[in-house]
Amino acid sequence: MSSDLKKINKLKKNSRRNSNIQEIKLVERLIKISRVSKVTKGGKKLSFRAVVVIGDENGKVGVGVAKADDVVNAFKKAKTDGYKNLIELPLTKSLSVPHYVVGNFGACKVIVRPSIEGSGVIAGGAVRIVLEVAGVKNVIAKQLGSDNLLNNARATICALQNLTTKSAVAEKRNLN
Repeated sequence: MSSDLKKINKLKKNSRRNSNIQEIKLVERLIKISRVSKVTKGGKKLSFRAVVVIGDENGKVGVGVAKADDVVNAFKKAKTDGYKNLIELPLTKSLSVPHYVVGNFGACKVIVRPSIEGSGVIAGGAVRIVLEVAGVKNVIAKQLGSDNLLNNARATICALQNLTTKSAVAEKRNLN
């Protein structure tokens, strides 16, 4: 766990005790809110499911999912779930990904490739939202397979987790 994530967790614990402490600002973006129902003996019980992406636009991102009886509580619960699932990814100087990477989740497959500076985020749907909240500015991404928003977001997170830097690979192989 990086030092920034430790600071966030420490601030969250302290903010319960002292409301004066400011938390590190993270960006929240809603991917989808859906109305779901559970059939019980007494009839259908309606609730809402929220899928939220949270990140600092500087290399940290997480996806949260939660259900509640109303939209506001579902969003809040999904936001706290996103805090718990924050990952850190390496970015290049041009705010792109270091190398080509593929992520799979369920029936979804996401391909993420670095792009030249000034090209912007070329991606669609949930993949675009995750990459923007992560702080990636120049990237090309393609989603294959299913068009499920939640699974595509999680496949993007899987792809971003597989990113490494040259220095990390050299250290792993015991090279200078």
